[in-house]
Amino acid sequence: MLELAILGFLHDVPLHGYELRKRIAALTGHVKPVAESTLYPAIKRLEKAGLLARRTQPGAGAAPRHVLTLTAEGQAELRRRLAHPADIDITDENRWFTVLAFLRHLDDPSAQAEVLERRMAFLRRPSSFFYEGDRPLRAEEVEDPFRRGILTIARATSQAELSWLRRTLDTLRAATDD
Repeated sequence: MLELAILGFLHDVPLHGYELRKRIAALTGHVKPVAESTLYPAIKRLEKAGLLARRTQPGAGAAPRHVLTLTAEGQAELRRRLAHPADIDITDENRWFTVLAFLRHLDDPSAQAEVLERRMAFLRRPSSFFYEGDRPLRAEEVEDPFRRGILTIARATSQAELSWLRRTLDTLRAATDD
């Protein structure tokens, strides 16, 4: 997901590493902070693969800054990753938010819709954080008020997301019908 976030943010605008790190942290930092020891090796990998380019700009009174830009190959890789996210990118909420943050860069409304339909299918499957045997438990079946709270919040969040997904899919389908 780190690489997807790097590609996505650089598709928006060229950035230097520090600004890129701040933007990634704003998107995912509350869950998984981005350490320099993780970010800069990922940047180097993407640069070595020809997906990023680096140019030097004068610093504001200090050392020169390295500004990163997305290459044409990087744009194509971003679109590929968005069009075909891994199952975990659909099912893990934090990874899903990263996909969703950049899905607009996938130009084809029908391809966007396919990704959203995968998320919708996942949300419609019965699941829970708590089970009785193999059966998922609903909030009403749990006596512990804290676990009931988790399930109530999760259900409300899922219902809100499903509602948004339906509206957005309707809009995307209308765009492909035109």
